[in-house]
Amino acid sequence: MSTIDLKDAKAPLFSYAKKARKHRVIVTKDGRPVAAVISLENTDWESVRLCMDPRFMAIIEKARRRRKREGGIPAAKLRREFGL
Repeated sequence: MSTIDLKDAKAPLFSYAKKARKHRVIVTKDGRPVAAVISLENTDWESVRLCMDPRFMAIIEKARRRRKREGGIPAAKLRREFGL
């Protein structure tokens, strides 16, 4: 991970995107993080859109809380039940 202050970020966006292939680039303002440049290689548009959708993320968080509270079904049991 590397950081750069917003006032020092003078290079073209392409150069930060190229750096992001190896590690995240965190943009700061007055020492506080305000943005990140991350690699999305091997990621499809649907995944990007879903992870940025607050409604979808709320559904995921609700499901995680429910699983933690109530438990889940082990994958091995599902495979047995469905003959996989």
